[in-house]
Amino acid sequence: MKIAILGGGFTGLVASYYLAKKKYRVSIFEKEKILGGLASGFKQNNWSWYLERTYHHLFTNDSDILDFAKEIGFNKIFFKKPETGSLYNNSKLKSQSTSWQTKLKLKTKKYAIYPLDTPIDLLSFPLLSFSDKIRAGATLAFLKLSPFLPFFEKEKSVSFLKKTMGEKGYFILFDELFRKKFGKYAENILLSFFWARIKKRTKSLGYIEGGFQEFINYLEKILNNFGVKILKDYEIKEIKKEKERFIIDNQKFDLVISTLPTLTITKITQKIFPANFLQNLRKLSYLHALTLILETDKPILEKIYWLNITAPEIPFMVLVQHTNFIDKRHYGNSHLAYFGWYLNKDDKLWNIPNKEIFNLVIKNLKLIKNSKFQIKNYYVFRASYAQPIFDKIFLKHKPNFFTPIKNFYIANLDMTYPYDRGTNYAVKLGKEIAIKILTENLR
Repeated sequence: MKIAILGGGFTGLVASYYLAKKKYRVSIFEKEKILGGLASGFKQNNWSWYLERTYHHLFTNDSDILDFAKEIGFNKIFFKKPETGSLYNNSKLKSQSTSWQTKLKLKTKKYAIYPLDTPIDLLSFPLLSFSDKIRAGATLAFLKLSPFLPFFEKEKSVSFLKKTMGEKGYFILFDELFRKKFGKYAENILLSFFWARIKKRTKSLGYIEGGFQEFINYLEKILNNFGVKILKDYEIKEIKKEKERFIIDNQKFDLVISTLPTLTITKITQKIFPANFLQNLRKLSYLHALTLILETDKPILEKIYWLNITAPEIPFMVLVQHTNFIDKRHYGNSHLAYFGWYLNKDDKLWNIPNKEIFNLVIKNLKLIKNSKFQIKNYYVFRASYAQPIFDKIFLKHKPNFFTPIKNFYIANLDMTYPYDRGTNYAVKLGKEIAIKILTENLR
């Protein structure tokens, strides 16, 4: 049987591994020049490690990717406990001075950074009253300890959090984070998504020696040895059907697995899928990821790895100082920091030149940082359909493995719901779709 896999991210690669292992003839079609999808990385001449185009790490409970790494003999995953925090505008909130302000060399007392990783951090948090902290802690503990419950899909995150932890607790802790992640859709996001975020998070974070691209390259070599045909820099415009077979640029396949974004699937399958099926998929909404990476001679943050930006006047969502997690010696002793957004396609920021994005970041860094650093380089990356909107419409129309056309399967990151997208669930999807296909063909 000849199988076409559309997309060379982790899902496509893992599915290829299990299918090729069973002697199926597999071809991977990847539109980029390298494999890896959203986890792919790049390397400068004086860097010994790859850097992901968008920030990546693992959690200790990411059992799917950890088990898969062991299965294929990849042993370069390690864990650390980097510091994290949230930036607040103190001028609009009652607070007290903390040692973190000094340690992080903020420009003025207008801004402060507070750790919010543990129950102790929450109890020490100066922007909420004791009773607000207890309500917030109880809500988060309930979600952390709870199994998935059906009512999570009937409740919206924002309304639930306002009811359980109170208006003030929600506003201080989560309002700006929801708005920067989901924009105009923030009020509609299902509680199931927030439950999964709280349930999944661990203090220890994992990374891969050499970067995630090192793992991808290792897997690519295995696939080459299995005889998998890997076609890079190859964008599929259309899929046709002839009797029981699928036609991709005059090549015939018995079965297709698409790991592409759902709305991309609807564009290339118009000649094979029923109109009502495509129409339902098009009802889904997405935001698109924009990332700017600064390469500097000194760190922007002194010790913090992950900084949530809860000050609404600072336009980016997060500042991730990668080299406070991974040693700068792997990057020519440069310091690397990510700045991230989720945007609509019609958002001005999505469409402006890279230089203007850079200028916007520098302008806002000057508001909060006192220390000086020299910029060596900057990089801008865009990823379409990176964040699905997990609302009631999504729940009703999200894709699953099976489609109306026999032997055409979907296995994309929409199907990680209720969990947020990530390499662990990409691996899980790849293995699951391969098992389904192998099981179907044994009947």
